[in-house]
Amino acid sequence: MVRTPTFHRYQGAPLLTLQRRQLVGHDILLARHGNHICSMRVDRGNDTVVALLDDGSVDSAPNLISPNLQLPETVASVMRRDWKILTVCGAAAAGMGALMVAAAFALGTTADPAMLEMMSYSSY
Repeated sequence: MVRTPTFHRYQGAPLLTLQRRQLVGHDILLARHGNHICSMRVDRGNDTVVALLDDGSVDSAPNLISPNLQLPETVASVMRRDWKILTVCGAAAAGMGALMVAAAFALGTTADPAMLEMMSYSSY
């Protein structure tokens, strides 16, 4: 029995996900120098990728193809921009949950036992 690799092609609209941004500088440096790269590092201050080559020289490439390019959003960028509304929504959900637990507890301790039995009766 011979196993053959199965490739699935994605068909349809592109999947919108919050993913890590890809560094374009890596691809640019690999295209320029190929197997002559010893190591690469990201210079976040200058938004570039710096490569150390076999002959001891250093080359760098920018991480952006175009300054006007709209990159996909990451979880960190969404949290940085929308932290206030996410905090308000989380507090509102926690408050509603606490209110419902308090109402269930109050109903269970103060209601008439016959009414509780009638409310919890399930017909089969």
